[in-house]
Amino acid sequence: MENRDQKFALTATMEELMRSIPSYIPQFSVDCVIFGFHGSELKVLLSKFHNLDIWALHGGFIGQDEDMDAAAHRTLCDHTGITGIYLEQFHIFGKANRQTYRFMETIFEDTPIPEVLENFFKKRFISVGYFALVDFSKVNPVSALVFEKSAWFDVHELPKMAFDHADIIQKALEYLRRSLDYKLVGFNLMPECFTMNELQRLYETILGEKFQRTNFQRKILDMRILERLATKQTGKGHKAPFLYRFKT
Repeated sequence: MENRDQKFALTATMEELMRSIPSYIPQFSVDCVIFGFHGSELKVLLSKFHNLDIWALHGGFIGQDEDMDAAAHRTLCDHTGITGIYLEQFHIFGKANRQTYRFMETIFEDTPIPEVLENFFKKRFISVGYFALVDFSKVNPVSALVFEKSAWFDVHELPKMAFDHADIIQKALEYLRRSLDYKLVGFNLMPECFTMNELQRLYETILGEKFQRTNFQRKILDMRILERLATKQTGKGHKAPFLYRFKT
């Protein structure tokens, strides 16, 4: 019963693609890298293809009359149900050997691929990469289209990946690390009030390195993005740390 239901879902997906192909820009796509941070863990959100032990980022096509940013948000929502997060372009992937057709044949197994889809997918695709950083404890993704399920993976322990998606993730992680200082406020990962230790843990997790406490505090305060509150964190006795929040 399960295989029959999956087969029906894939056939329905193929029919939906056939109807929508004329409305998309040929040979152009978006791929979304969603990083998740919580506590001291950094993960990436991936989805597993039906009947295949292969995982992928959440990608899609761009409508002829659609803004590229809107296409990225729509793609993410279609695949995972996630809405209302900040996505940012970080790189364009355009190697000459980027192909999707052979993998599409694997996804649809023995189902004949209509000519209109064959012509669309046999051509080289250029993809615009988007990334986001969210609190993964607050995100409950769902799966749709050709995906069986979605799950969070440690960025250093990825499963078998489709296409060049492992390379895309690495490129996104490099961009995240380079831009952390000036993107920090926009990520909205910290609670409204937080300690310097909590902020240091975020930096150490994302950058993969340890900081000396006083050096880290000096660096952050020199950025002038925080204001220290009059109250301290409760329940910590006479050594209670100061609380901070981002300046508005």
